[in-house]
Amino acid sequence: MLTPLALPATAFIDPQGNNRAAIAEVVAHVAQCIVTHLSGAAQHPPVPEVTAVPAIAIPDLPTPDRDLLNTLDAYLATAMNPANPGYLGHMDPMPTTFSILGDWVVSALNNNMLSVEMSPIFSRLEPLVMGEIARLFGLGDRAGGVLVSGGSLANLQAIAVARNAKLDTLTHGLAPLPRSPVIFASAVAHTSIKKAAMLLGLGTAGVIEIPTQANSQMNADALRAAIATSLANGQQPFAVVATAGTTVTGSIDPLPEIAAIAQEFDLWFHVDAAYGGALMFSDTHRDRLRGIEQADSVTFNPQKWLYVTKTCASVLFRDMAVLHDHFRIAAPYMNREADWHNLGEFTVQGTRHPDILKLWLSLQHLGKQGCAHLIDASFDLTETFVAAVRQRPYLTLASEPAMNLVCFRGCPSWLPAAQWDGWNADLQATLCRQGSFFLSLPHYRQHNWLKAVLLNPFTTIAHIEALFQAIDAFAHATKP
Repeated sequence: MLTPLALPATAFIDPQGNNRAAIAEVVAHVAQCIVTHLSGAAQHPPVPEVTAVPAIAIPDLPTPDRDLLNTLDAYLATAMNPANPGYLGHMDPMPTTFSILGDWVVSALNNNMLSVEMSPIFSRLEPLVMGEIARLFGLGDRAGGVLVSGGSLANLQAIAVARNAKLDTLTHGLAPLPRSPVIFASAVAHTSIKKAAMLLGLGTAGVIEIPTQANSQMNADALRAAIATSLANGQQPFAVVATAGTTVTGSIDPLPEIAAIAQEFDLWFHVDAAYGGALMFSDTHRDRLRGIEQADSVTFNPQKWLYVTKTCASVLFRDMAVLHDHFRIAAPYMNREADWHNLGEFTVQGTRHPDILKLWLSLQHLGKQGCAHLIDASFDLTETFVAAVRQRPYLTLASEPAMNLVCFRGCPSWLPAAQWDGWNADLQATLCRQGSFFLSLPHYRQHNWLKAVLLNPFTTIAHIEALFQAIDAFAHATKP
């Protein structure tokens, strides 16, 4: 039995309701802080300056509730602020209301997606929702998937299944293989592909990079040539990774051509559609992903263009039986249900947060039409942004945007080309310092570029016009 002074009165929610009023007061305060902060997010900078952090020493005695609540206020004020309509730097959206609430609920329940008995409703809900989404991608009636904590884990699991299925390495690993296994990916594929290769025993050199075209898409002819060279060199190709929404330019690789090459050489075809996968919800734009229905596996992150609060990522498989046969490790210490699987046996993670509730709630709340509206509106805003870039001779695009991501840079004729990288970095810093707009500054093709992701549903044409007025002002100030 705990003595009255051992713990704060609000340390836990008493299941018999003895501290209900005190808990309700704390929860109401936090809820009010969140709503107040997010409702006023447009008045706070996209990336606030952090001048100090709270004390980190673990105290000997409990800290009063009011002091902790004040600390939360400070964290809210200095956190990244993607709800600001001027936050355009990354693929990090403001979250839907019901995904926030769903995350709060599952945090309170603290269920574990390791097994059905530890998450009885959520372990049933996840495979049903994942099957529905997989069918939306055209992967067929045998398709399904699992949620994971981020796109890097999704790509890792997909490549692990590909390795085991194509090379029969589930039991004995890579040692018995007579040839070195390799995979193929675009030179601008996400870094998680090389991480996966490193973790899976291929080494980073096990990823053969395929050059891109001028539009930042994988060159299909170069892919076919690289596979032939790899075979001639005595290597063992087993998978090709296409990207639908590259990190810097948002480009989509030529999926039908890559799918045909993968089939020709009997390679596993994985599509990293962590960002671009949301296009499947838009009747207007889903054809941009034509060919994804031929994939053996797909990475798709609803935490990006579907606005579900982090983390919410998934890996989908054309045939869930392959996942069962080439990845599953049984957990004999967990009870099994006749019709439902312990999902921890089929995922990289064992213990896992029930992210499925916030995904399901958000999809139910928005519906397919709501999701499509958000995506289509992003494209409309992108057209305005691209037109503004093209109207300025001192700006240039990295590629033709395939979605709501625009990569561009300044090439001011009044400065030597050697100074352009510094000009772009100074522009990015100036916009950020002014507190109205945040663009990211990726290093691409050996130079600094500016990246805008038109993701916030409250960003308007007026915001875009104000941004380019600020860019024009900066440009004018740098002229001799």
